[in-house]
Amino acid sequence: MIRVQLTAASAISKVMAGESLTSVLQQTWRANPVLSKQQRGAIQDLSYGVLRFYGQLSAILDLLLERPLRNKQLQYLLLVSLYQLQYSKAQSHAIVNKAVLASRSLVQGRRMQGLVNAVLRNFIRQRENLLKKAAESDTGRYSYPQWWIDKLRSQYPHEFRAILEAGNKHPPMTLRVNRRKTNAGDYCQLLAEKSLCAELINHDALHLKKAVAVEGLPGFGAGLVSVQDAGAQFAAQFLDVHDGMRVLDACAAPGGKGMHLLEVADVMLTLLDNDAGRLALIQQNLTRLQMTAERLVCGDASRPESWWDGQPFDRILADVPCSASGVVRRHPDIKWLRRENDLVKFATNQQAILNALWKILNKNGKLLYVTCSVFAEENSMQIEEFLKHHSDAMPLPLAEATLSKGQLLPNIQHDGFFYSLLQKI
Repeated sequence: MIRVQLTAASAISKVMAGESLTSVLQQTWRANPVLSKQQRGAIQDLSYGVLRFYGQLSAILDLLLERPLRNKQLQYLLLVSLYQLQYSKAQSHAIVNKAVLASRSLVQGRRMQGLVNAVLRNFIRQRENLLKKAAESDTGRYSYPQWWIDKLRSQYPHEFRAILEAGNKHPPMTLRVNRRKTNAGDYCQLLAEKSLCAELINHDALHLKKAVAVEGLPGFGAGLVSVQDAGAQFAAQFLDVHDGMRVLDACAAPGGKGMHLLEVADVMLTLLDNDAGRLALIQQNLTRLQMTAERLVCGDASRPESWWDGQPFDRILADVPCSASGVVRRHPDIKWLRRENDLVKFATNQQAILNALWKILNKNGKLLYVTCSVFAEENSMQIEEFLKHHSDAMPLPLAEATLSKGQLLPNIQHDGFFYSLLQKI
């Protein structure tokens, strides 16, 4: 446990210094190849858990300390240990003892080791009172930055609590059934044969009752299913693609929505992304699903003159870069890495992409604007701004009861997304 605690604390430290958790964990696995599968799993669980409840845990630690710690590594070790005491099934005495031993590699002298012991044991004794006091502040209660909470409270006065709480839940494992190779009913039978239970959520989406490694999914390697959030699966449905159409998936990596389009119809699909490394992920998906695309292109969606072949597209999927505020339950580090002024930068880029892609859309063609954000600055406000300057753009209704003006709010079944379908008239 000592190594797990120290490694998780180091990962949290790097994230709070500005690195993404995904990148940090990949670096950790490369730097520590001797870690067992169980150790990796524990480190990942602790890292995700601490970041998920960082606001609450930090508020509790502040209450337990007389003054802030100068040693940041020791601070993060205490946060990891507090998370274990509050949310894990490990024995309290083992957590405390191992944390004290772990602190020896971070500090010299018994005084600080005694502080670690005292802080954690005081939490155990005063748990209920500390949890109550921590919840007196918004950040301690919801575990989000104050600006994030204030913005959602302003934009969603009736739903903001549910949105915040949904983002702190463990995400479900959702599958997308490849309708070219099977159907939801038949695939549920294959799952049952492996003692796996699933629930049909929507169209091709199956929600697994218990997450498993993809290698344990029947037919995964043969392309029978892919892992994709149920909310993300609406994209292929809304874009209304048909056989023979020229279709562009802009900002396509890692390719989930594009692969879904190929499963729905025989289209001439161009997959675009500005990262050559991420294009390799798209190719891996194409290979596994035994599908082909018209083109894989490395390029900037806001500058089609550098990659476009001059032939307009009948359909364009504009899944634009965004704050990812709707998927924080899968990426809890986003809450602490984002800054409020980031929304301005994202909005500027999003508008540039919209304007550029509109020029290469065929007459009567349709463009689906998509984000995985819940902030209006990236969603409804973007479309309002775009429509002011494009009289040839007509918004089309989306036939989905759970959407409110295009916004799909996160809940137990899916992440948060925004969809807007525009037709060039």
